[in-house]
Amino acid sequence: MQRLPLSALRAFAAVYQAGGVRSAARALQVTHSSVSRHLHELEAWLGVALLENRTAKEGLAFTAQGRALGEAALAGLATLTNAVDVVRELRRANSVVIATTPSFAVRWLLPRLASLQKSHAWIEVSVTTQQAVQKLSAQGADLAVRMGSGPWFDDKCEPLMDDALYPVATRRYWNSIGERQPGRALAKARLLHDRDPASAWERWFAVHPLQGIDVRAGGRFTSSDLVLGAAAEGLGVALARDRLAARDVSAGLLVRPFGAATVSMSRAYWLVQPPDREPRPAVHALAQWLRSQAATAMAL
Repeated sequence: MQRLPLSALRAFAAVYQAGGVRSAARALQVTHSSVSRHLHELEAWLGVALLENRTAKEGLAFTAQGRALGEAALAGLATLTNAVDVVRELRRANSVVIATTPSFAVRWLLPRLASLQKSHAWIEVSVTTQQAVQKLSAQGADLAVRMGSGPWFDDKCEPLMDDALYPVATRRYWNSIGERQPGRALAKARLLHDRDPASAWERWFAVHPLQGIDVRAGGRFTSSDLVLGAAAEGLGVALARDRLAARDVSAGLLVRPFGAATVSMSRAYWLVQPPDREPRPAVHALAQWLRSQAATAMAL
C-alpha cells in the first residue's frame, strides 16, 4: 500500500474511462497539467508506456499495458466506491448530511435549523459547505442545496426557490453620498462586487440602466456572505440576493435605496438528491422540510 502511487492511479483511471486528459481533468475537477503530470509520474514509476504517441486530432490510444492497468484500476476503484457507500449507509438512520455553499448555509439554512429541531427533533442534521459544485457522493452528503443555473447531470435536481437582486447599503453610508435621487447616488457610490456572475452588477444595470457607471471599479468578494458583510461594514453598496440579505434588511442593518425595484432570478436554488436510490426516511423528511421552508420564503 505504501508503494502504490494512488493519486496517479486514480488520475490514470479517469483518463482511461474518459478517453482523454482534458475530459478526465474536468471529471476530477483538477487542472489538465495536474493529470498530465500524474500520467508521466506513473509511467516513470512503472517503467513502461501506458499511452501510444498519437496526435491530439487522432485522440488517445492505450498500449496493451495501459489497457490492462486501466481496466484493473477502474475495477478496483469501483469496488472501493461500493464499499464506501455501504459503510456510509451504516451510519445512524436518523442522521442526514446536507451540502451547500457557505453563504446559503450561514444566511438561509442555519437560522432555520432551530425550527427544524422543534418540528423534526428526531433528525440529526450535519452541514458541509463547499463553493465548487461536486457530486453528492464526493461530498459525503445525502442531499444538497445548490445555487446556480442547474440542473446538473450527475444527480437528481429539482428547482427549490427563485430569488431577486437589489442594491443594499447601510443607511449611514447611503446618506453620506449626499444625493436624494437614488440613481444619482448610486452613480457616486462605491460598488461592491460578488464574484458570482449571477449576482453581477451588470444584471442590475441591464434592467435599471444608468449612464456613466464603471462596473470595473470597486472591491470584489468571493461569496455573497462576504459582499453583504462588506456592505454592513459601510464599505459601499452591494447587489444582494434577497434570500440571503432579507434578515439584515428586516433588522435595519441594511437598507434598500431603490425600494421594491428588483431583478428577478428564476430557479436560483436547487434541491439535489442521489439519482439511483430511494432516500431514507430522515432524508425524505428533511427534503420535504426544505421544500416547505422555500415555499414559505417565496410567499412572503
